[in-house]
Amino acid sequence: MKAVIFAAGEGKRLHPLTLERPKPLVEVLGKPLIHHIWEVLPSVVDEVVVVVGYRREMIRDFLGDEFLGKRVTYVEQNEPLGTAHALKLCKTHLENEEKFLLMYADDLHGKEGIARCVEHDMALLVHFVDDPRRFGVVVTNDDGTIKNIEEKPEHPKSNLAVTGVYTLTPKIFEYDALHTKNGEFYLTDMIEEYIKHNPMQVIESDFWVSIAYPHDIDNAEKILGGVQDVNLLIQPRAEN
Repeated sequence: MKAVIFAAGEGKRLHPLTLERPKPLVEVLGKPLIHHIWEVLPSVVDEVVVVVGYRREMIRDFLGDEFLGKRVTYVEQNEPLGTAHALKLCKTHLENEEKFLLMYADDLHGKEGIARCVEHDMALLVHFVDDPRRFGVVVTNDDGTIKNIEEKPEHPKSNLAVTGVYTLTPKIFEYDALHTKNGEFYLTDMIEEYIKHNPMQVIESDFWVSIAYPHDIDNAEKILGGVQDVNLLIQPRAEN
């Protein structure tokens, strides 16, 4: 099975930490974010397609052609055209797969949730939050599949926040991101079209922390050290 990791963004909100290195190489507890992510990839994943852009050579130098026993393939996103564009660039590497895992390079996850996610052909990993108004929020059907996704709703209908981890099939490439924001095409638009025609299972995460700002590094280290509740520190899913 293949996994896709989006690692092309500049991570401007993490300045000055990302002035000299890409966001996936920012360290948490002395280890780059992408290393943490790699460690929670399920054993069934044997190849990772990494979408690179900003300071791509640094990521290539760190991961090489194989990292922690998994082959690495690189796809270059030369312009910041968004996450939907990034996924489309990976099509030739994924179109013959039965399914694949999709993740972002700026989140920390627990192993258990991701392992359960890849048991399904189509699934989205969510996390229960006390105040979901800052997030993409998932509303489910009675059978546990996605009914719809609401983006930062004022009056949310659930407490299930989108974490940015998906198991998808190549059917996703049949759908386009029709709306652009700041010239970028967003994956969420593709997903919303996808779920209109394909039932997608909702899997609840056991652990989720997103690194958006410099102070999140300290927060993440406290969380990983068991000092604070993960629900207090998670940040909204970011496109950069």
